[in-house]
Amino acid sequence: MTTISRSSAAVSGSVLTLLRLEGLAVAALSAVLYAHAGASWWLFAALWLTPDLSMLGYLAGSCWGARSYNAIHTYVVPGALALSAYLLNAPAVLPFALIWANHIGIDRLMGYGLKYSDGFSWTHLGQTGKRGATVPARG
Repeated sequence: MTTISRSSAAVSGSVLTLLRLEGLAVAALSAVLYAHAGASWWLFAALWLTPDLSMLGYLAGSCWGARSYNAIHTYVVPGALALSAYLLNAPAVLPFALIWANHIGIDRLMGYGLKYSDGFSWTHLGQTGKRGATVPARG
């Protein structure tokens, strides 16, 4: 059986550093905007881990888990939610988008990237946890 290193498909070096700094920038900006919005910090604390409920998709297997995690851990939906809040003049919606974006930013800063279907630890930012493992090549 041929194996490939998933780490060869992940970013490294200065590119990885830039992606993590990008997460920091999003986290900092979303926190500042949240403070400016005047929303409750209790709400922020209560909802901050909510996007991680998407990990429940892993109960249906690694492919479904990766799909559900990735769908929730991209900036697309919270960005669209923030834009909708602005365009529809619905300021009460904006804090939810900012909490969501902050969560994703912190995840990226900490090295938790979008998932591959090979398992939870295989991300576009590299493997979380144990380093240097290999996965079966797909034929």
